Amino acid sequence: MAKKYRVAVIGHTGRGDYGHGLHVVWQAKELDNVELVALADADDKGRAENAKKLGVKRAYADYKAMLEKEKPQIVSVATRHLDQHKDMVLACADAGASVFLEKPMARTLAEADEMVKACEAKHLKLAIAFQTRYSPRLARVKEMLADKLGDLLELRGRGKEDARRGGGEDLMVLGTHIVDLMRFLAGDPAWCFAQVMQGGKPAVKEQVRHKGPEGMGPVLGDHVNAVYGLPKGALGTFGTTRARHGAGSRFALSVYGTKGVVQLNTGSLPAVWYCDDPSWMPGKSKKAWQPVTSAGLGKPEKLKDGSATAGNVWIVKDLIEAIEKDRQPLGSMYDARAALEMILAVYASHKANAPVALPLKERKHPLATW
Repeated sequence: MAKKYRVAVIGHTGRGDYGHGLHVVWQAKELDNVELVALADADDKGRAENAKKLGVKRAYADYKAMLEKEKPQIVSVATRHLDQHKDMVLACADAGASVFLEKPMARTLAEADEMVKACEAKHLKLAIAFQTRYSPRLARVKEMLADKLGDLLELRGRGKEDARRGGGEDLMVLGTHIVDLMRFLAGDPAWCFAQVMQGGKPAVKEQVRHKGPEGMGPVLGDHVNAVYGLPKGALGTFGTTRARHGAGSRFALSVYGTKGVVQLNTGSLPAVWYCDDPSWMPGKSKKAWQPVTSAGLGKPEKLKDGSATAGNVWIVKDLIEAIEKDRQPLGSMYDARAALEMILAVYASHKANAPVALPLKERKHPLATW
């Protein structure tokens, strides 16, 4: 018989809750080799409600007590609030449990380094909730790179840019998806050059919000422009602003090559379009946009479930396989840390008013040391 994994969930109602479905994923019928044994939530009401929702009989206020008594092999660290991630992951590692972690990874590279070191010491796996990485549509784009796109020249990404989060907060919360996709498709950047604006002027240290929302630590700016030096001379850009118009509609990555261009949204089955036109202007060459599905370029989509739950199921199945085969998950702790590094490099570059080399030597938050 196949091994059945003991699984637990850590959430925190009112402080990041359970992220984007990192608790309910274990109820998926495709996961017949897991047993959800317990839940931890410091909020009394939320703990009772979610224990009932998940059908678990044992619920704890203290996640450390849960880890000690239940001895799970895999834990969903589901809360969105970043100030809790490090301690929760370290506790899981100490208990010998691999982790499915809500994004972003942590507040600082120092925290991320400590989390990686703890997992490495126990030979544990950590999968980050980058659902788009696991999309079969993204796999098709990866296959198309050399044949259909040619040499990569530019990768242009933007955040959700809503009136509340546009700027520094958007960079941390949603920019993590976009910069991760840049790395996935083009490789590790060698440098970052960025400027952060506030009210139309370069942001200054007095404008730093040292306690950003969702426990994310310092944030700065209502407008961010970042450029990354990618392998083979390609450039990656990320931008976000508190936009009055079109918020959310530009949250995507555009991939430009010498043969054509791909427009890529995020999610488990994101909208993906390809144009076979080196001018990147369909109206000029009369070439039409073609959809990219999980079956390939211009082919009908056979998969029906494009929900976050579907993406989380793919992550969990890959995590379990990574444990059994002793390999890294497709979206590993190293990928999570690298995306965080690209984000914090924006602030490091703005502070220095110059390009900064990657990986960053300074592991503290750049805004905290300004």
